[in-house]
Amino acid sequence: MRRKIQKLPDSELDVMIALWNGHGEMTRSEIEDFMKRKKKLAPTTILTLLSRLEKKKFVSVKKEGKANLYRALVTQEQYQQQEGKHVLEKLYGNSLKNFVATLYQGKQIDQSDIEELEAFLQELEKDQ
Repeated sequence: MRRKIQKLPDSELDVMIALWNGHGEMTRSEIEDFMKRKKKLAPTTILTLLSRLEKKKFVSVKKEGKANLYRALVTQEQYQQQEGKHVLEKLYGNSLKNFVATLYQGKQIDQSDIEELEAFLQELEKDQ
């Protein structure tokens, strides 16, 4: 049985993004270096976020020498799938059409996006 993955606050999600985009196991300082590109957080703040993520079972921690190595236990794909389903259900009544229409009306979709969606839908039809 798959466990329900809870929604993360933005700050914790930023740490997860660093882990997903890094290599398998990362130290706190490696995570901090990656996150500096987006926003600067104090090392103690990053440690607090990592501790929260460990309690939520999003990351594991392994002691190696003087350093702790952090590894994502939830993949980016798992998180995106859970959050995507949640947004679609909650905000768009499970209607993919309403979701895409909202993006289109907000001028968030251009012709290349439409072509990409068409190709994706054709691929889905082939697979069924």
